[in-house]
Amino acid sequence: MEKIKSDDGEVLALVVRGDYDREGITFFTPDDYSQQIAYMHHPKGHIIMPHVHNELRREVLYTKETIFMKKGHMRCDLYSEMNVYQESIRLDAGDVLLLVSGGHGFVCETETEFFEIKQGPYAGDGDKTRFDPYCGEVIIRKRREDKDE
Repeated sequence: MEKIKSDDGEVLALVVRGDYDREGITFFTPDDYSQQIAYMHHPKGHIIMPHVHNELRREVLYTKETIFMKKGHMRCDLYSEMNVYQESIRLDAGDVLLLVSGGHGFVCETETEFFEIKQGPYAGDGDKTRFDPYCGEVIIRKRREDKDE
């Protein structure tokens, strides 16, 4: 799991690469995130007990998006809360990205298919503020061998 932070230490995004594999259950997000991501790898015959989720009122102040890459290659440009460009990451098929804070934009480098998962309901024009993309030299984050967990 890669944790991407802004210059001032704010977590902007979490990336779980498509080749991630660990037996059991791994939660990548702290309990206080309004969007939770877990990876589950169980042997044949493992049972996940049937369950329902209880009615529980939650207050969500900011939308957190999760991107699941199905096909292609896409660049994600990450910005601070003040819309200042920080760095970019390249996403490939199988990768999962949780956008935690700050801003973001995307450039499809090939024909690209992905799922976007976020909290609803959608608030229309009040849901987001658009700004001009960064036009300088792009800093592409390399895949890290030392994983943050």
